[in-house]
Amino acid sequence: MNKLILYCRIGFEKEVAAEISDKAAERGIFGFARVTDNAGYVVFECYQTGEADRLAREIPFNQLIFARQLIVVSDLLTDLSPQDRISPIIAQYQQLNETIKLRQSSEVRVETADTNEAKELSAFCRKFTVPLRNALKNQGWLKEREGQKCGLTLHIFFIRSNACYVGYSYNDNHSAHFMGIPRLKFPPEAPSRSTLKLEEAILTFIPREEESRRFNDTMSGVDLGACPGGWTYQLVKRGVFVYAVDHGKMAASLHETGRIEHCSEDGFKFQPPKRSKIDWLVCDMVEQPSRIAALICKWLVNGWCRETIFNLKLPMKKRYAEVRQCLQYLEDNLQKQGLNFQIQAKHLYHDREEITVHIRIKN
Repeated sequence: MNKLILYCRIGFEKEVAAEISDKAAERGIFGFARVTDNAGYVVFECYQTGEADRLAREIPFNQLIFARQLIVVSDLLTDLSPQDRISPIIAQYQQLNETIKLRQSSEVRVETADTNEAKELSAFCRKFTVPLRNALKNQGWLKEREGQKCGLTLHIFFIRSNACYVGYSYNDNHSAHFMGIPRLKFPPEAPSRSTLKLEEAILTFIPREEESRRFNDTMSGVDLGACPGGWTYQLVKRGVFVYAVDHGKMAASLHETGRIEHCSEDGFKFQPPKRSKIDWLVCDMVEQPSRIAALICKWLVNGWCRETIFNLKLPMKKRYAEVRQCLQYLEDNLQKQGLNFQIQAKHLYHDREEITVHIRIKN
């Protein structure tokens, strides 16, 4: 088991490959990435046995920007018989059980890539899950939940109906979502579908048990480039009063809440009202990522806000390099000011040619 598979949005395979190669090299682990354009996943093969498992444990999943999921896998199983796909998978897990305690598992996920070509496999994966789960239970490798979270999730990743990777992920260091994709419903009262980007960001970056403390009706926020109000909606529904900054019109439904003040101004020139305590800054403006990074940095350095979620729209080429440059710029400038901060970045499911960044200034 010397391979990792990392799921991603199609078209971002090279970014995933560059990122996992960097993260592995930082830990003295080397290998090579197998990249197929628009495959929706990347295979990273380590040179030494056992190193893939080490990476799956040691690389904090929440620090991977472009990966949706991180699993350790064996060699690709091919030419699976339609009459019996389960036996080869069980045999693979039997070999794996010699080094990894599969009895720590309580869940199996039968998945495929998030591509148009792979969608026809989705129905097959759903049907295959039940008999596979029963077979794994018979082996004693799937335990019923007993109030405690088991250590592993088993994964079967099909690339064709007769070919799959067999593997596992660590529950304390993976995406909790099937295929690494959170399933969110578009709220019909929201002004635009962009609202799902901020909702996913909040669910990704803010622990559930802290959400009511970090968003409530005692707080104020600023939404730069707010029109028509998709991101403002997410703050307002959590009780936050919002200064919505945009020359365009805001949705009437948001005005009716009494929880916004529309500021018809340029987002790059706007400053918070004097003596106002701004808890949250959010921004989804379409602009060069370096300009957005500088704008956010100004707000944080000046103490105009304590916490921010914003998007960096990426160029068509050298996207990973651009992300690293922007994040490094932010880290360097915040450190120069002696600020204690936490920074996270993720290419979310509802993002497209952009990544979402969260920064929190700690006391």
